[in-house]
Amino acid sequence: MSGSSGSFPHRALVFDATCLSHFARAERLDVLRDLLVGENCLTTSIIRDELRTGLDKHPLLRHILDADWLGVERLESIEELRSLVAWQQRIGSSQRNLGEASVFCVAETSGAIAITDDREAVAVARSYGLEVHGTVWLLAIACREGKLSEVGAGNIIDALIATGMRLPCDGTGFLSYARRSGIR
Repeated sequence: MSGSSGSFPHRALVFDATCLSHFARAERLDVLRDLLVGENCLTTSIIRDELRTGLDKHPLLRHILDADWLGVERLESIEELRSLVAWQQRIGSSQRNLGEASVFCVAETSGAIAITDDREAVAVARSYGLEVHGTVWLLAIACREGKLSEVGAGNIIDALIATGMRLPCDGTGFLSYARRSGIR
């Protein structure tokens, strides 16, 4: 984690679909928004397209598409397109990895922080020097800033897991995981 002050680093946060979709499916997208007030939160047009294709199965994803606090990067410049291709090659060129590649592209070209919970993609991004974190990191920072209690973070983690999200700890293990990982 960068920044030892214990607060969000005041760089844009670029979200992959996983965090956003599970918060929406757990009906906690408003909580995520409230925890990130004052932060520049972004996603990509590719992630929005992924979410749009999931609407039939998960209608609550509509709330992400309607979120006015979440900016959308379109990836149109030559620099962005070159970066996108490079990230696709690094993490795998399958359609499944296109979303992560787009998030990493925006994080790289704009100096932002990527937010994804895909462990393999995280490992690749970090090996190329990109700052990338997951949902538990966001919750730990919110706790350190006094925006969320540890019990509240645990409850959110359990709600996300109930939607099928895979996280490195459950709600009761949040505090010990965060301490072991150096994020709390």
